[in-house]
Amino acid sequence: MTLPLHLAINGASGRMGAALLALLADDTRFDLMHAVVAPGSADDGKPVFFGRAGNLCFAHDWVGAPALDVVIDFSGPAALGAALDHCLIHGTALVSGTTGIDAAMDARLASASKRIAVLRAANFSLGVVVLSRLLREAAAALPGWDLEIVEAHHGRKQDAPSGTALALGLAAAAARRTTLEAAAVYSREGQTGERATGSIGFAVVRGGDIVGEHTALLIGQGERLELSHRATDRSIFARGALHAAHWLSSRAAGQWQLDDVVGTSS
Repeated sequence: MTLPLHLAINGASGRMGAALLALLADDTRFDLMHAVVAPGSADDGKPVFFGRAGNLCFAHDWVGAPALDVVIDFSGPAALGAALDHCLIHGTALVSGTTGIDAAMDARLASASKRIAVLRAANFSLGVVVLSRLLREAAAALPGWDLEIVEAHHGRKQDAPSGTALALGLAAAAARRTTLEAAAVYSREGQTGERATGSIGFAVVRGGDIVGEHTALLIGQGERLELSHRATDRSIFARGALHAAHWLSSRAAGQWQLDDVVGTSS
């Protein structure tokens, strides 16, 4: 019988943290050992009811964290840095869904992957992974068709376009042997002129409680191909993150992708 993996959650009081805690209540693959919240959080010091490690309480740092197999991070750039430091010291695998990081943090994660297993994703939906695969194939097969990526999220989302939309754009650009920097068009206003050949356009919708919607439109003469994914329940992202964490815990150091996980066994 396989022993449960020792897991920590960074950003445990956020929306994704709450979704992870709810799933962990019935997930025997993991023992929740540490749950980190932001300093000053109202949850700091309160009991975590889904932990199996005795009287587990939310903490605002990594002091006293026990030995861990994997950390799941859905926090912010600063909190991600603290989690990464802990993982490097203890050789712990890291799964991160934090977006909006700068070039310096991106470089730190790349460097860390030489010592620990790191898996980053802008979207932990397993369906989005398949969407990206389909888009790569379609973008390569229809190189002369115009490509637009439309995304919609709730009104509280801070970044635009979404990390998932950008990841889809990167996948399509690579399939067409170009770069997103060269092809992307992020805004259109006024007299923009004709659409640039080979460009990848982005459109953003924000409002209400939309969990997440992404559509890639490949538009030709007289026909259009639409590849879409709509999330209606935030728990799909938490479920995907737990699946990735279980898979990553037995992998060697390196930069892993969710695409590596989907279609393979844990």
